[in-house]
Amino acid sequence: MNRFTDKVAVVTGAAQGIGAATAHRLAEEGATVAVLDLDADRALATAQEITAKGGSARAYGCDVADQDDVESVFTKAAADFDTVHVLVNNAGITRDGLFFKMPRNDWDAVLAVNLTSAFTCAQAAQTYMVGQRYGKIVSLSSRSALGNRGQANYAAAKAGIQGLTATLAIELGPYGINVNAVAPGYIATAMTAATAERVGSSAEEHQRLAAERTPLRRVGRPEEVASVVAFLASEDASYVSGQTLYINGGAR
Repeated sequence: MNRFTDKVAVVTGAAQGIGAATAHRLAEEGATVAVLDLDADRALATAQEITAKGGSARAYGCDVADQDDVESVFTKAAADFDTVHVLVNNAGITRDGLFFKMPRNDWDAVLAVNLTSAFTCAQAAQTYMVGQRYGKIVSLSSRSALGNRGQANYAAAKAGIQGLTATLAIELGPYGINVNAVAPGYIATAMTAATAERVGSSAEEHQRLAAERTPLRRVGRPEEVASVVAFLASEDASYVSGQTLYINGGAR
């Protein structure tokens, strides 16, 4: 498929995990991808992997929690590629801990990177999307939006993504912009491996226990989330907006 031929996509947090898988998927389908990550060298590695496969990508270092940095990077990307058609708000961090002893800076950091950055990046992207009366914004929520012990900050941020998504769909829809979110369950990534370490488990054991609680009896892969993001960012989902799609193997 070449659903993104002549389209420019910006993917945040694209150095690893779901972000990298999404950048690869969009490039494989014809998009020119702006690979954003806090670590510019790691962003470059993803971009080079894409170009080595015949795709088109360019790397940008960006602290998505810094509004000035976001605005600067979007200006650079738009200058390099003329515009922005697709934005994937994937950047995220965890600072897990029980609510009663969670430091305020852990709360602030997780809200800034996981939620406020989606607001800031969407605001920057819509500058180009509104003018061309076309755009696709897909943000990463999480199963944790429904509540998860030890993740008051992360759960609040990911629930906020769902509210932000629904509201942006209302406000940007008249300009031909679709806004949606995906909410992954347990996906085998560096972030979930870090969660396993936090609770004193190995990644393998943590995944095994999660699989036992999942109807499909396995955990998800980053590529499986990327495929759904690509669908929502494509014209195949042209009448889908304001939705959060859970990708969790049937878990309840």
